[in-house]
Amino acid sequence: MANEPSISPSGDPPVVTGAVLVMGVSGCGKSTLGRDLAARLDCPFLEGDTFHPAANIAKMAHGIPLTDADRWPWLDSVGAALGAAVRERGRGVGACSALTRAYRDRLIRAAGMSIRFVHLTGSRELLASRMAVRPGHFMPPSLLDSQLATLEPPQGDEAAMTLDIALSRSDLLERALAWLLAP
Repeated sequence: MANEPSISPSGDPPVVTGAVLVMGVSGCGKSTLGRDLAARLDCPFLEGDTFHPAANIAKMAHGIPLTDADRWPWLDSVGAALGAAVRERGRGVGACSALTRAYRDRLIRAAGMSIRFVHLTGSRELLASRMAVRPGHFMPPSLLDSQLATLEPPQGDEAAMTLDIALSRSDLLERALAWLLAP
């Protein structure tokens, strides 16, 4: 596909090009790592939650898991925006749950290019404790189990790496950057 993630030519400071998406269940720190990556890469950050229609947010706020029919238009919007950012700026970072292979494939199709996925994972206890201290967030801790049940971790044939959220914020960032910059 066009706009494969790559490294800048030799002699220039290393720069990631292409689309990067930080994924995982609610509470894993997608937005934090995504913002950190975008800041270090000097590129747009796209928060997947901002692409949800009001009906999706209302469902989740009431503890009702989204269906695939709810997710498809949202995934199309996130993927299209990420693809547009890359076409405009050469690179872009997004954050989106991307819980299943079908969802990741849908994001790639909507973006019109390959996407490198950084999958954040952790124990249920750690995820639940993080969700419990997010006042005002529309995603209630009661939906964590449905997200964990839906999650299909990336497979070996996907452009993805997995990081344990027990690592420090700086370690997560440095490991993600090292993977993105690896030849």
